[in-house]
Amino acid sequence: MIVFETTVSDVIQRTRDVKSFRFGIKEGVDFKPGQFFFVTIKIGGTERTKHFSFSNSPTEKGYMEFTKRITDSDFSKALDSLKIGDWAKLKMPYGSFTFEGEYKKIVFLSGGIGITPIRSICKFATDRGLPADMVLLYGNDKEEDIIFKQDLDEAESVNKNMRVVYTLTSPDIDKQVWQGRTGYIDEKMIKEEIQDFNERVFYICGPPRMVESLINILKNKLSVEGDNIKIENFVGY
Repeated sequence: MIVFETTVSDVIQRTRDVKSFRFGIKEGVDFKPGQFFFVTIKIGGTERTKHFSFSNSPTEKGYMEFTKRITDSDFSKALDSLKIGDWAKLKMPYGSFTFEGEYKKIVFLSGGIGITPIRSICKFATDRGLPADMVLLYGNDKEEDIIFKQDLDEAESVNKNMRVVYTLTSPDIDKQVWQGRTGYIDEKMIKEEIQDFNERVFYICGPPRMVESLINILKNKLSVEGDNIKIENFVGY
């Protein structure tokens, strides 16, 4: 375990209500793609700590980053007010929701802000040229809500082993404008997009209800073995 003090090096607006926060790190600080870390910031003079997944890859050197939907919670408001140079303390790394090439075929099922550790993994796999066949099904409300779309599209364009499928769930999607899929990720969508699903390991990351629903679909409707399902819940605060 590594604990160190640092400062905010950048704040990036990803969508209307999602920001990425970057912190400087020293050489020798390392982590696996998909892991998480604890961040301590000061709120009214008091130190407060929460955990977040890395949204950058270990191949992106010199900083570590998490990405957060800004809500009305005190912690979220404090994050929203962070400026470059502000103090923070980091403790890392944690978690086993990782991938460094262990499987030949994998699927990512994600929704909303749950994309953050998956973005870390996809960037790592692309930068390292891993031969794993990867498919990402990623659900959001509207097109403007898709976090890291540019990064994911770029990774797909240079990584012949990666395919990204976006699906939008808002009832008022203009299908003349949006040519992609619509609706929630379900048994039908998985079967249509991933014919060899029974040969793959599934990584699921999103809101707890979404994760629970997808586990039920995989186990009870698609007969995917429990050992082939990796999960990470994202609880908002």
